[in-house]
Amino acid sequence: MSKSLAMSSNTAQSKSSRIKRWSQSLTGQILIIMALGVASAQFVSSTIWLRQLESDTEENVREVSKHMAFRIAATVSYFTSLPTNYRHIVIDQLQDMGGTRFFVTLNKEEININNIPDSPLKDIVKNEVQSTLIKQLGIHNANIAFSNPDDLHVINNHTRLVDLPERWGHHSLLVKPLTPPIIVIQIPINDKDWLYLASLMPDPYFLDGNSALTGDRLFSMAMSVITVLLLSIVVLRRVTRPLATLARAAERFGQGDWKPIKEVGSVEVRNTAKAFNDMQRRIQRYLNDRERLFASISHDLKTPITRLRLRAEMLDEDDIRDAMIRDLEDLDMLVKGALQSVKETDIHENRIEVNISRMLRDMQTTANLHDVKLTVVGELNHPFIGKPLAIKRCLGNLVDNALYYGKTATVYIEDDEDEVCIRICDQGPGIPIDKMDKVFQPYTRLTPDHSGHPGGMGLGLSIARNIARAHGGEVTLSNHVLQGLEAKLWLPRH
Repeated sequence: MSKSLAMSSNTAQSKSSRIKRWSQSLTGQILIIMALGVASAQFVSSTIWLRQLESDTEENVREVSKHMAFRIAATVSYFTSLPTNYRHIVIDQLQDMGGTRFFVTLNKEEININNIPDSPLKDIVKNEVQSTLIKQLGIHNANIAFSNPDDLHVINNHTRLVDLPERWGHHSLLVKPLTPPIIVIQIPINDKDWLYLASLMPDPYFLDGNSALTGDRLFSMAMSVITVLLLSIVVLRRVTRPLATLARAAERFGQGDWKPIKEVGSVEVRNTAKAFNDMQRRIQRYLNDRERLFASISHDLKTPITRLRLRAEMLDEDDIRDAMIRDLEDLDMLVKGALQSVKETDIHENRIEVNISRMLRDMQTTANLHDVKLTVVGELNHPFIGKPLAIKRCLGNLVDNALYYGKTATVYIEDDEDEVCIRICDQGPGIPIDKMDKVFQPYTRLTPDHSGHPGGMGLGLSIARNIARAHGGEVTLSNHVLQGLEAKLWLPRH
C-alpha cells in the first residue's frame, strides 16, 4: 500500500515538474499569453456586440410597444363603450369567428397570473402600455402581467388557455412549438366585471435573456482560441526548433562535444548558427593552445625541479637540506595545482554513471581510519551521469577543506529527479562575508599553511567550482548561524 502511494506521489510530482518546465519554456509562455489575449479579445468584442444588440433591441421594443399599447387602448375603449348587454354578445361572436389579435373576455374576478421572470425589456413594454392607458383613457388601475402560454389562466383561476377549444384563442395566442410570452391586461370596468385582454408579444424572443457567456458564444470563443493556438504551435515549432537545436549544441559544447551545428533556416537562424560555430572553433583553439602551453610548462619545470631535489639531497647540512626540500615540494605542488586549475577536469573523460554515495562512503572510511570524524547522511536515489574522476576530485577538495578547517564534518545527500544537492557542513571558524567570493580565486588562502594540506596552495575550492560548472552545476559557501561553514554542491541532471 505504501509503495503504491509512493509511486502515485512520484507520478504526480513528475507531471507537476513537466508542467512547470513547459510553462517556463518559450513555447509555453507564448501560448499562454496568446490564449489569454485571444480569449480576452473575444470576451471584450462579445461584450461590446451584446451591449450594442441590447441597445438596438430596447429601441425596437420601445417602438413596437407604443403601437401595441395604442391598439390595446383602442380595444379597451371599444369594449368599455359598449352597452353592458352587448359586451357578452360581441365576445361570443369573436370567439365563434376564431378570435382576433387579442383574446378578450369579461370575468367575474381578477385572475392570478404567474409572472415570468423580470427583465429590462419586460419593464419597457409594461411602462409603455401603462402610460398609454393613463394618457388615452385615464385608467390608473390596470393590472399588467406577462405569462407563459402553457400556464396562462383565462375566464377564471381554474381554466387554462390550453384547456379551451382551439377556435377560442389558440390561433391568436399559441405558436407551437414555441412558447413566446403573452401580455395580460386586467381592468375593472365596474364593481362586478373585469375586462381581460391577452395578446402575443410582437417579438416572441424579446424577453429572452441576453448574456455574453451563452453556450454558443462560449463554444465560438473556445474554437477561436483553439484555432489560434494550433496555428501558433505550428509557427512556434518552426521558430523554436532552431533555438532548441542551438541550446542542445551549447549544452554538448559545455560537456566537451565540439560538433558544429547545421547553418540552415531563416537568415537570423543561419547567422546565429554561424556565429556559434565560429565561437566554438575559437574557444577550441584557445583551449588546445592553453593545454599545450601548460603541458610544455609542466614538462619544462619538472626537469629542473627534479635536478634541484637531487642536489638538495646531497647537501651535508640537515637544516638547509630539509628547508630546500620543503621549498621544492611547495614549488612542485604549485605547478601541479596550477595545471589542475587550468585544465579544470579531464576533457577527454567520458560521462558514465557515477555512484556519488559510494564515493562519499569511501571518503568517510578513509577519514575515520585517520581519527577524523566524517559523517555521511542520505543516499543517491537516482543514477547520476557525469565524469567520475572529476566528480571525485571535486568532492575530495570540498571534504578535505571541511575536515582541515573544521576537524569534523557532516555530508548531507539530497536527491531528486532533476538535481543532486550535496551539503558539507563543518564546525570550523567559517569565512568572513567579505571574503566569501574571494576564496574561489586561485592561490587564495585565508591562513598560512605549511602542513602539506592539499588545498594549501589555495586551489581546492577553485578546482571544485570549475568542475561543478563544467557539469552545469555550482558550488556555494555560507556560514552557519552558530558555527561552521556549509559548502553546497549542486549538480543538475541533463
